[in-house]
Amino acid sequence: QVQLVESGGGLVQPGESLRLSCFASGSAFPSFSMTWYRQVPGKEREDIASQSGSYSGGLRRNADSVKGRFTISRDNDKNIVYLQMDSLKPEDTARYYCNAWAREIATNKELDYWGRGTQVTVSS
Repeated sequence: QVQLVESGGGLVQPGESLRLSCFASGSAFPSFSMTWYRQVPGKEREDIASQSGSYSGGLRRNADSVKGRFTISRDNDKNIVYLQMDSLKPEDTARYYCNAWAREIATNKELDYWGRGTQVTVSS
């Protein structure tokens, strides 16, 4: 079982930066693919940035809506994944969630865990 706890959200003005953190419990963190999602009430959840686990090379991927502004990174020694958000816009306002995903090799079972999210509000 993995528990995920996000932090770092808040209220900022357009153009400012925030760094979100997601701490994961458990020793298998390096093997998980980590993804940041965001969701606005009434809209579908958006996959905005992901980084694969160490066995898959730690590859990063960003959604077009945040390319050049958001950067995902991870510290496998500390069990933390970060989302650095620069040049924030009002349309980035959402609740941001952390997800951990992996497939157990022995059982082929999918492991899929979510945090409770942290609110980011961009407003002047």
